[in-house]
Amino acid sequence: MVNHQTIGDRAAHLSPEDLAALRENLHEQRLFRQEQLRRIDSAPRAEDLLRRRTAAQAEVHVKLAASARMVLADVEAALRRIAEGSYGACHLCRRPVERERLMIVPQARYCARCQQVREAGR
Repeated sequence: MVNHQTIGDRAAHLSPEDLAALRENLHEQRLFRQEQLRRIDSAPRAEDLLRRRTAAQAEVHVKLAASARMVLADVEAALRRIAEGSYGACHLCRRPVERERLMIVPQARYCARCQQVREAGR
């Protein structure tokens, strides 16, 4: 069970204005990624791509779609965290994610320290 009071206290470093700006940014990102995926999905099928494009171009197309889907999922997860009141808490250490980090990457799940640890472990 999540203690929303504790998370709310930890996320208190974000003002209501910050949260409103971050929510708007996330909504804009969601619309952008949804439109990007619509354009990608309306492109010719993979068989047609292979006939008309090189294999490398087809691979870029597939990777672009996968990346857009991943970012869209991250954005939607961040919007859910805002709605649930758990936004701004690191998923690993539960400390607040730095305000500056959230302003740059509003869908961030981890504080800068935990993100570095995760990337170093790859």
